[in-house]
Amino acid sequence: GVVENKKEAVKWYRKAAGQGFALAQFGLGNMYSKGEGVTEDDKAAVKWYTLAAFQGNAQAQSNLGLMYDNGEGVLEDNKEAAKWFRKAAEQGNADGQNNLGFMYANGQGVEQNYVTAYAWFNIATTNGNQNAKIGLPQVANKMTPDQIAKAEELAKEMIKKNPKLLSK
Repeated sequence: GVVENKKEAVKWYRKAAGQGFALAQFGLGNMYSKGEGVTEDDKAAVKWYTLAAFQGNAQAQSNLGLMYDNGEGVLEDNKEAAKWFRKAAEQGNADGQNNLGFMYANGQGVEQNYVTAYAWFNIATTNGNQNAKIGLPQVANKMTPDQIAKAEELAKEMIKKNPKLLSK
């Protein structure tokens, strides 16, 4: 109902974010991350993603994980990245699930474990993540049929313990 105006959007995001609204904090983080309506500023993006992430915003948690994984606005820290990916993944965030699978596949921030990587890629694929559809067969090529069977069973167990893993 209005003309798109990124600077105006930033103004309203900032007002709502300042009042503690996680979705606005996440939105403001995106604006700073992409340089939309403001000068691109990864440190500011991290600040706003962090505030939203601590309030449980799964996409902010996943984006914050990416910032730590890539060293954007913060020092690169794979353990911290994996922590935030896990928080997002456990809420059914397919990006977080895919990224956590990647971390396990490559032993970044966590101990390398193809079975666990496959399980996370499997869940992310079920949730429609396109990158996980690429990662799943790549990690499967490094596994035995027995490991793949264990990974598929692990994914089922994970979902049974936490039905939130499947996004709505």
